[in-house]
Amino acid sequence: MSEAAAATVGSQKGILGWIERTGNKLPDPVFLFFWLIAGLMTVSILASLAGWSAVHPTEIDETTGVATVITAASLISAENIQRLWVEMPQTFTHFHPLGYVLVVMLGAGVAERAGLFGTAMRAGVRGAPVSLLTPIVVLVGMMGNLAADAAYVVLIPLAGIIFHAAGRHPIAGIAASFAGVSGGFSANLLPGQLDALLFGITEAAVETVFGDFTANIAGNWYFIAAMVVVFIPVIWYVTDRMIEPRLGKWNPAMAGSAAPEEASDRDLTAEESKGLKLAGLAALFVIGLWLAFTLGPGTPLINEDATPEARLTPFYQSLVAGFFLLFLLTGWAYGKAAGTITDHRSLVKMMSESMADLAYYLVLAFAAAHFVAMFAWSNLGLILAVHGADALSASGLPAWALLAAIILLSGVLNLFIGSASAKWALLAPVMVPMLMLLGISPEMSTAAYRVGDSATNIITPLMVYFPLILIFCQRWQKDFGIGSLAATMLPYSIGLMVVGIALAIGWVVLDVPLGPGASVFIEVPGQVSAPVATPPAS
Repeated sequence: MSEAAAATVGSQKGILGWIERTGNKLPDPVFLFFWLIAGLMTVSILASLAGWSAVHPTEIDETTGVATVITAASLISAENIQRLWVEMPQTFTHFHPLGYVLVVMLGAGVAERAGLFGTAMRAGVRGAPVSLLTPIVVLVGMMGNLAADAAYVVLIPLAGIIFHAAGRHPIAGIAASFAGVSGGFSANLLPGQLDALLFGITEAAVETVFGDFTANIAGNWYFIAAMVVVFIPVIWYVTDRMIEPRLGKWNPAMAGSAAPEEASDRDLTAEESKGLKLAGLAALFVIGLWLAFTLGPGTPLINEDATPEARLTPFYQSLVAGFFLLFLLTGWAYGKAAGTITDHRSLVKMMSESMADLAYYLVLAFAAAHFVAMFAWSNLGLILAVHGADALSASGLPAWALLAAIILLSGVLNLFIGSASAKWALLAPVMVPMLMLLGISPEMSTAAYRVGDSATNIITPLMVYFPLILIFCQRWQKDFGIGSLAATMLPYSIGLMVVGIALAIGWVVLDVPLGPGASVFIEVPGQVSAPVATPPAS
């Protein structure tokens, strides 16, 4: 960050300054989990001594016919200490999000490093009609989330150049693309890396209470596609009717020392155009392959012997591998045509580098995996979920109100903890089982969290790319500070939060499927066995 930007950040006052100062006092998310584990151990000891307990919603003693009572377990008991040290490798490697993310990123890393994602985003926004420039930039930004960091690094500065070339204020282009990429972080027409990450955590949260559960990473597909449809008009309106008029006409004298033209707006080369065509053919090949596996002879991705509800389970479970192959083959096809992949060794190198980029995530996953596992060992997740569900049920609040509250909670928490996976790993162990006990599916809980997490990304100075966006803006307006950026993005955040909550409420009220095989409501676990939760009077 430049000295001017740093000074602006340091002098920030008001609510944004308080958020920044408070958030900066929090430890790194890795150490945050270690501190939470220490606190969890203390609570588990006190809960065990106090005799905290709850009736398990699904387990019944076969001998007595009485539902099992689960009591809080101390994490410093001999059994749990042994489990911690003996099962440490297993606790880490069996953390569901880890495998999901590693597999998808092996393919996505190739597509990103080969240049497919960057070229596709450039091709998507170049030459767009001026009247449709904003929605096209926003849509490409949302789709660019499949490219992870590339959307921030490539599209956002490019949007400023394209708006400037169209005679519009460049910072309006940066704001619109930032809102699309980060404010619409979960909005997409396709599931991707984020779905694999979040549903891995959701799967682990369900299993801490209810045992085996297989996450469907397409479980929010329809919902996140709907987010695209409702978010684009909001960002379009805010950009064209609120932000750009407020910015006024851009004055070249206001530009910073760094030349904005550093980001390339050149025409696509013949090799790049050919690469995009071949990547499209590769994508069609992968889609056709999965259709053949699902509908063709033998139907390997359909369990013909299962109940109707479970017949497509193998298909859902295969989607992680499907996205790996999709990204790998499209990236390879593009790279061979564009010259960024020369042989199989460069392909392997790209895959290796994508794993290197996940080094920090691996450290975070190690800490998060142990927090989630130890939370399960203490039985506190089940106890809090059961009693929390009882309290919420007694409150009489409808499902839509509960989910709206979760969205707001996620949005507020996002102001202080930027990592989407870290926040969900904190919330999911209690929230997901608790809502399941109220008949709300894990997929709906995950969808509600995603709405809140996305909406406030663009107004917190703790968001990892916030300083980078500030620098992009200062290329065009040297006195543009962190307060200016936060004030510019605040209308987007409010708009996205309002329509996101409205979308979630409408989804619940209408009971629309969230994705293939994923509904809003589920049968309450243990509902059938509830009458035997109390021992017979005799």
